[in-house]
Amino acid sequence: MNLRVTWVQPEDLVGHELRQAAEDGRDATALAARWRTAGGPAAPTTAGSSPTPRPDLRRLSEDLLTALAALPTPLTPDEPTTLPAIHATASGRRDGGGAPGLVRVSGWEPPPEAALGEGGVGQVHPLRARLHAAWLGRAAGCLLGKPVEKLPLHAIRALARAAGNWPLTTWFTERGVPPALLAAHPWNRRSAATSLAENIDGMPEDDDLNYPLLNLLLLQRYGRDFTTADVARLWLDELPAGRTFTAERVAYRNLLDGIEPPLTAVHRNPFREWIGALIRADVHGWTHPGDPHAAAAQAYRDASLSHTANGVYGAMFVAAALATAATGTADVHRSLAAGLAVVPPRSRLAVAVRFGIETARTTPDFDTVVDRLHAALGGYHWVHAVPNAALLAAALTHADGDFSRSICAAVSGGWDTDSNGATAGSLAGLLAGHPDRLPERWTGPLKNRLATSVPSFDGIGFDSLAALTHQEAVRP
Repeated sequence: MNLRVTWVQPEDLVGHELRQAAEDGRDATALAARWRTAGGPAAPTTAGSSPTPRPDLRRLSEDLLTALAALPTPLTPDEPTTLPAIHATASGRRDGGGAPGLVRVSGWEPPPEAALGEGGVGQVHPLRARLHAAWLGRAAGCLLGKPVEKLPLHAIRALARAAGNWPLTTWFTERGVPPALLAAHPWNRRSAATSLAENIDGMPEDDDLNYPLLNLLLLQRYGRDFTTADVARLWLDELPAGRTFTAERVAYRNLLDGIEPPLTAVHRNPFREWIGALIRADVHGWTHPGDPHAAAAQAYRDASLSHTANGVYGAMFVAAALATAATGTADVHRSLAAGLAVVPPRSRLAVAVRFGIETARTTPDFDTVVDRLHAALGGYHWVHAVPNAALLAAALTHADGDFSRSICAAVSGGWDTDSNGATAGSLAGLLAGHPDRLPERWTGPLKNRLATSVPSFDGIGFDSLAALTHQEAVRP
């Protein structure tokens, strides 16, 4: 075998699907035994493929993936997949259990039509300023987490402590870090050259920024009434396949195989409850200030191309929280509560998020908060939506709206460091309300420049992105 196509080859998926079965309560004991007897490997811990190619296992892999998909899960009542069923369980629904209506955050009303555009001469509309801060915050938080993505928690702590940067307060650096420690815990090989303090020169490309760009294109092209099929069309038109990972790459492959949504999310996709849809949710929240339910419904239509259940709930949770924060009147705690209100309350994600919030509220030391989260949720893959949503909520709660503390806490907690830093920075940026209120040590190195492979956006400034996003937020 001369080519390994990561995240999609059947023999690399079985181990992940067996793990997913254990998490969602399916009894896969007999199927797991067949896999082990044949010499099938466990799920890779960090990479998208097993260390040794096993093309001899492909036929068995295909059979087992089909059999695993047919097993029932006992969690279906608590973790529905259709939007009406989700609405029927979520605490924020209308009386009577139907689909939620417009819910405005207390103290915020939509501005009159005449005020939706720019402010006065020489002024920027307050929402546009908040969106500018959110874009900058998302970029800074993502960039902070990039060099330590995939590293275990103890390695992140050791590298930062060696540089005199623990608790984390600024960019990672290898200055002052002993060579032996760097050899034992190497930085993320794709990111170190552009994301360590000594190397930062603008915002490098990252999927955590590519997807907000794509969703900005989605709204420009199809409007707020886009369908999941429209998301698929946009991906095929504008998203390079090599820039997709995990569930998104599987969904992309499924599209090319002629499989249509929503089956794209479930066919041979063991990553369907991972974090990918959550990192795509920001634009849905940013463009619905004060309407968390509409934001969540929009995020659902996007997420359903590649995710299901907790993978979708993560996107809805973030979109609703951001929509609430975008009003400029809600604090971080009300924003997180609005996020929880749109997801099934007995789902694993909702339970984990509540645990993260409560632990952060009652534990003064954030390292202890993180240790408790890892003890409770460390059995999940480090890219799964459940532990990462819990960590995100804990970091934002503990930081109490402070921008620097929010992104540093999210990244210092490990797991999917760049994604958690990005979403924490997005929400904390909205709460800050204006780009000038973000510390210059975070925004200056970005140089108002974003690199991306998404067509027409390479090199764009965050001020320009804020203007484009604002146009979609106020579009009738």
